[in-house]
Amino acid sequence: MLQLGPLQAGSFCFHNQENMARDAYYFLTPLAVLALGSWLGDLPGVTFSLLLLGAAVAFFFRDPDRSIPDDRRAIVSPADGKIIRLEPRGDHVAVSIFLSVLNVHVTRAPIGGVITEEKYRPGQFRVAYDERASVENEQLSVTISGEHELTFSLIAGIVARRIRFWKKKGQRVGKGDRIGLIRFGSRVDIILPPESEPAVKAGDRVTAGTSVIAYWKQDL
Repeated sequence: MLQLGPLQAGSFCFHNQENMARDAYYFLTPLAVLALGSWLGDLPGVTFSLLLLGAAVAFFFRDPDRSIPDDRRAIVSPADGKIIRLEPRGDHVAVSIFLSVLNVHVTRAPIGGVITEEKYRPGQFRVAYDERASVENEQLSVTISGEHELTFSLIAGIVARRIRFWKKKGQRVGKGDRIGLIRFGSRVDIILPPESEPAVKAGDRVTAGTSVIAYWKQDL
């Protein structure tokens, strides 16, 4: 799997069919050891604090199952969050989704097909809702090609400085498949091609794999 400096695709990261991404265990295991040690050391305040922190980690890394729309014309959201931008860019439309630390951060494939491009670009770590983040921030751009082609970018924010990408170039993915994880608060940009029609507006809240953000204009 792709290795990306601080934006690191997970060479040792696994995703699962449970309710929590396995990245969580990298944090939960040492917290559990520390909590056990503080409990044995008769430090209830420290133990309680560590347990609260563990609960917060488990909440952040939650990975709920999603119901994927059957409509073959549907392009689904690759991320949970809020639409903060929807604007024309030539004959394309740029859509930006902001993920707060409270959102699910497991990302999903917006369409089915083969991953034909994955391009890492180093950059800054501006706050993810800043429009300059789309151009200046560190990011991973992914293109999926099937009966149509779609490009989207996983973008690091001021807090999220690591992207786990669980797929690699040449792999086939289904619409709504889990493809990665962004830690902790970030942004996803999607470039909708002219043969698609947006189905969302700025301010809408979307759910990865479930919310339809656009439709292909013609039946496949």
